[in-house]
Amino acid sequence: MTATQAPPSAPEVLARCRDLVRPALREAVGRLHPWVAEMAAYSFGWCEVGGAPATAPGGKGVRQTLAVLGAEAAGADGRAGVPAAVAVELVHAFSLLHDDIMDGDPTRRRRPAVWKAYGTGPAVLAGDALFALAVETLATVPQGAGAVRLLSAALADLVRGQADDLLFATRPCTGPERVTPGEYRAMAEGKTGALLGCAAALGAVLGGADETTAGALDLAGRHLGVAFQLVDDVLGLWGDPTVTGKPVGGDLRERKKTYPVLAALESPKAHGLPELLDAPGRAVEAAALIEAAGGRTAALAEARAHTAAARELLARAPLAAGAAGDLCRLLDHLVDREL
Repeated sequence: MTATQAPPSAPEVLARCRDLVRPALREAVGRLHPWVAEMAAYSFGWCEVGGAPATAPGGKGVRQTLAVLGAEAAGADGRAGVPAAVAVELVHAFSLLHDDIMDGDPTRRRRPAVWKAYGTGPAVLAGDALFALAVETLATVPQGAGAVRLLSAALADLVRGQADDLLFATRPCTGPERVTPGEYRAMAEGKTGALLGCAAALGAVLGGADETTAGALDLAGRHLGVAFQLVDDVLGLWGDPTVTGKPVGGDLRERKKTYPVLAALESPKAHGLPELLDAPGRAVEAAALIEAAGGRTAALAEARAHTAAARELLARAPLAAGAAGDLCRLLDHLVDREL
């Protein structure tokens, strides 16, 4: 980039990194059993049921982008981070396949979820295959042993976060057994932040970064994960379903203890909210009361606090300037998305 050129926007960075990773990701998926590979390709939006080519919307590619930028932040060519990008993207896809089954979500990115399109058993099998493929992908790089350990630790945190998220739905809204905002943050760091942090750290490790630099990127990614989950919570309650693909009030009907709900419950303005939360048919009323009680404002303020913490970590770490700038723009883009 010359002095007269504007830095790339976050969408441009995401697109560049997706283009860099896509051939390796397709090659990896192509090594699977043909039927399993079809389900994986369907989950990525590459094909329809039966294998006919498709151009369905895929994910933003946040995790693969973090892996590429992690390598670049360490001073390496972004291609050094491609194996890490492929591995984390495969693990993310695996987690989504199983997450949709656990939550009973029938759609993913405006198409039938894999379990609805192919059946629950096949979807579980495809998820297992994607995880095994991720481990294989990392095991073949020179830093394979350490890389696999990083990924395994992140997956353990992801599972803990997912377990807490499922259990939160069974806990009361008030009283000593209620879910606290602190418990929510720990859940979000595991469920969402662990893999984001792992992506950046893995890319940095493959790019030759030392342990301290990789650790700073890991922690910054975890802060980003909490912020990302907080914004997801807000979009789940007040986002435009034609933009987000999320049904309005879906989290409330599933009795999820999202941050806006927890923050609102601590406000004296939330009188009557526990009763509304126990009535799935009154989700619209509940969302209005949560907003009036400050739940939306509190969630967005918390998201921006975690973004600021991530930026501070990036500013203190010895990162290549261009990649550090790309990482900061990505942070802001993900927290401000569609709000």
